[in-house]
Amino acid sequence: MTMKRALDEVEQYKQVFNFACLIDEDAIRNGENPLTAELGKDSFRNYKFSDDDMKIINDVCRMALADKCMKTKLAFSAAEIYQITARYIVADEKPYVMEMVKFIDADDNAVTDHEMRENFTNRLTLYRKNMYKDILTDVYNRRYYEEQLKKRRISAGIVMIDLDDFGLYNDTYGHDTGDLVLTAVASEIKSCISPSDILIRYGGDEFLLIISDVNDDTFADILEQIRNRITKADVPNYSWIHVTASLGGVISDNEFVENSVITAERLMDQAKNHKDIVVTDKNSTDENLRESKPEVLIVDDSRMNREILSEMLGSGYKITEAENGEECITALQQRGTGISLILLDIVMPVADGFTVLNYMTRNHRIEDIPVIMISSEGSEETIRRAYEMGASDYISRPFDSRVVCRRVANMIKLYSKQKNLTKLVTEQINKKEKNNRMMIRILSQIVEFRNSESGSHVLHIEKLTEMLMNRLIHKTDRYNIDPVQQDLIPIASALHDIGKIGIDEKILNKPGKLTPEEFEKMKQHSVIGEAILTSTKANTNEPLIKIASQICRWHHERYDGRGYPDGLKGDEIPICAQIVSLADVYDALTSERVYKKAFSHEQTMEMIQTGQCGAFNPILLECLADIQDDVKRELLSDKEKNQTS
Repeated sequence: MTMKRALDEVEQYKQVFNFACLIDEDAIRNGENPLTAELGKDSFRNYKFSDDDMKIINDVCRMALADKCMKTKLAFSAAEIYQITARYIVADEKPYVMEMVKFIDADDNAVTDHEMRENFTNRLTLYRKNMYKDILTDVYNRRYYEEQLKKRRISAGIVMIDLDDFGLYNDTYGHDTGDLVLTAVASEIKSCISPSDILIRYGGDEFLLIISDVNDDTFADILEQIRNRITKADVPNYSWIHVTASLGGVISDNEFVENSVITAERLMDQAKNHKDIVVTDKNSTDENLRESKPEVLIVDDSRMNREILSEMLGSGYKITEAENGEECITALQQRGTGISLILLDIVMPVADGFTVLNYMTRNHRIEDIPVIMISSEGSEETIRRAYEMGASDYISRPFDSRVVCRRVANMIKLYSKQKNLTKLVTEQINKKEKNNRMMIRILSQIVEFRNSESGSHVLHIEKLTEMLMNRLIHKTDRYNIDPVQQDLIPIASALHDIGKIGIDEKILNKPGKLTPEEFEKMKQHSVIGEAILTSTKANTNEPLIKIASQICRWHHERYDGRGYPDGLKGDEIPICAQIVSLADVYDALTSERVYKKAFSHEQTMEMIQTGQCGAFNPILLECLADIQDDVKRELLSDKEKNQTS
C-alpha cells in the first residue's frame, strides 16, 4: 500500500484504540519504538506503564516484523487489562509495523467482578469485530476469512467476484479513484444480499461472498442480479467509469470453505475470459464458454508430466501439447498470440526450452505470451538464465496443483491487464492527437478565412505533405526522418501560414499584384508565424512546436538560396520546410485565388519542374513526379467536388 493509505489507516485505528502509530523497520530493530516513548510520558487513567509493560509492547512489535504478520496479545496487571496489536505492512515498498494499544476495561463504574467480566466480554467482542472489518469498504477483511471461515465446513453459495480491468482505474486515474470504485461496488453488492450473508474483501479487487439459504434454482439468478447491480455502480465525480465484474460461484454441500473457494476462483477465472458474466459449476461447460477459454500450451517430452499438468489445470483452459521445442515453435508460428501461456520444460530432445525462449525473443513473441518454466533442473544458474531470456516464472517439479493453477491464472490475468492498459493508453493518445489536429485545423482555417481562401487548403497541404514525405522516406534514407517526425510533420504543416494573422487584410486579399512595399510586408508572415509559436517559452522544446516553427519560418526558402526570410540554400533548409514548401506551391497553383484562376495539374507540374516558381530539392521534384497520379486523383477530385458544391 502507499504511505498515504497507511497513515490514513492509523488515523482510523485511533478511533478504536487508545494509542496507535506506524513504526519503521530500523526503529524496531534499534529499540526506538515511538509508541512506548509516548506511553512512558504520562499516566493514562491513573495507570503508569511499567518497564515490563514496555517490554511486552516492544516484543509484540518485533514478533510482527519477524513473522511478517499480525500479532495480538492481552496484557494483565493488577489494575488494568489492555490489548496490544501489531500489524506488519509494506508501505511504499518499505516494511513497517502498525502498533495499537487499547484498554479493555475502560468503565470506571465497574465495581463487581461480574460487571467487570461482562464489560470485558462485550468490549472484546466489539474490538474483534472492528479488527475483522475492511476500513475502506466496511465489509469483512481477509483476516476474517483466514481466522474464522477457511477451515469451517458449511453448506452455502460460495462466490468469487473480480472487478474487470480494475488496474486500469488505478493506473489511469490514481489509487484514490480506485478506492472510490471499490467502495461503490461493495455498496452495490451489499444492496443485493441479506444480513445473514457474508461479504469479504478477499484481495485488492476481489470480493468473496457467502450466501446462506440458497439452492441451485436461485443461485445463478442472485449472482446475475449482483453482476447487473455492479454495472450500475456510481463512482463519485467519475460518471464515465463503467464498472463490470466477473463472477464465479459454486454451492458448497458441507465442504471446507477453502476448497469451495478454490473452485469458485477457477470458475471466476473462466468468467474473466469473457468479462462481465457469471459462471457457475452448472454452466461452466456451455459451448460458448468453452470456445473462448485461454489456451495453455504444455511443452514437455514426458507424456506423464503433460497429463499431470493438464489434469491440474482442469476444464478452465484449452490445453494443447508439444513434445519438444521444435513442435512448440511450430505451434507459435501457426497460432501466435492465440496461445495465452506456455508451460515450458527446459531439457528436451530436438530443441530445448532455451531454444524456444531465444526464438520468442527474436520474434517478439515473449512480449505477448508469458512463459512459465517447468523443470526438475533447479540450479541457480539455470533459473537465472531462464529469467534473463524472458521467462515470466519458474516452477520446479514435483508440481503442487494449487501453485500451478494460481500462477497460471495470475500470469494470464497480468498479461491481459497489460494488453488492456496498452489499449486504453493508445486510445487516449489517439483521442488527444485527434483533438490536437482539430484545434490546429480550426486555428489554420481562421487564418485562411481572413485570407479569403477555402478551408480545404489546410487539408490539402497536410495530405500532400504526408504523400511527399512517405515517398521521400521510401526513396532515400538521406534525411533520417524518424517515426515521431513522420507523425508530426503533416500535422505541423497546417500551421505554415499562421503568421498571416498579423498581415493587413487589404494586402492579403488584394486582387492585383502587390507593390514592392506590400510584398515586403507580406514576407513578414513567415517570421511572425515563428514568433507566435515560440512566444511561450515553456513549449519551445515540444517536438511539434519545433517542427511547426521551422515550417513557418522557412517554407518560402528556395533550394538555390533565393527565398526568404534568411536566404538559406540547399539542405540548410530543414527537410520539413522543404516538403511543405513544395506542397504549398502545388496547391496554390491548382487553386483559385483573388488574384488568379486555378492552373491545371499538367500546367502546375510543368511550372514547378521548369523552375517558374523557384528552385526545389531535385529529390523532392522526383517524388512529386512519382506520386503525381495519386495527387491528381486525391487532391484535384476533392477540389472539383468543392467547386460543384
